[in-house]
Amino acid sequence: MGLAELVYDRAGTGEPVVLIHGIGHRRQAWRPVFERLSERYDVIAVDLAGFGESPSFPAGVPYSMEVACVHLAEQFAAWGVERPHVVGNSLGGAIALELGVRDLVSSVTALSPAGFFGPVDRFQALGILTLLRLASQAPDRLLRALTRRALGRRLLGMTLYARPERHDPEASYGDAVALKRCTGFEAVAKEGLHYEFSGAVDVPTTVAWGTQDRILPYRQSARAYRRLPHAAHVPLPDAGHVPMTDCPDEIVALVEATVARARGVVAA
Repeated sequence: MGLAELVYDRAGTGEPVVLIHGIGHRRQAWRPVFERLSERYDVIAVDLAGFGESPSFPAGVPYSMEVACVHLAEQFAAWGVERPHVVGNSLGGAIALELGVRDLVSSVTALSPAGFFGPVDRFQALGILTLLRLASQAPDRLLRALTRRALGRRLLGMTLYARPERHDPEASYGDAVALKRCTGFEAVAKEGLHYEFSGAVDVPTTVAWGTQDRILPYRQSARAYRRLPHAAHVPLPDAGHVPMTDCPDEIVALVEATVARARGVVAA
């Protein structure tokens, strides 16, 4: 396809594990678990096209799942990895599952993945995300002031995290600015108006869902269970939509257990 290279952070040695963020987010979303995972794996946290520091797709190239998967497969080859384990959150969770459908990966860990909407859930999610996008358009000085205070972090992050006031102020500011400046948001949101996951994933798969998720509510996990009956389905008590911050220990353990299943090993 020949699209632009994606920006990424990489650390560690061992089996490759690729981390994929959600809409409007950036690779730094994985900071709460990145270092720990890199103690055991070759970890790559990537900025998707049009988010973080990665360039957008050229005009005329759709932000479809097919294009995203082909593009990431090209990146895998450029990074020198073959069939990595993938971990994704929200949009990234849906992409991870789609990579599994295409047999491009060794295992999938999907955290609150998109694509399991109910009749009104899709519009609820896009409405909340659009409001977050609008709020992020505030002047940088105001965003900085808000994220320095626990109340401000709660106001900005209450739909993303169960306990946003505990989020690091600098990380909160960086996330807000990344959402403000990302160029792929509207195109991805438009694709999300009609996206529904319906494939079959034959590699070891774990679907985990925060019980306090306000963007993709926990009830959607029941649809994921019906559509992916052979996956491991795990609730994340008291975690929000971006659980890496709310329960990093549990996320690391889930990734390790999923990778172990791919090896045919029973995790301790």
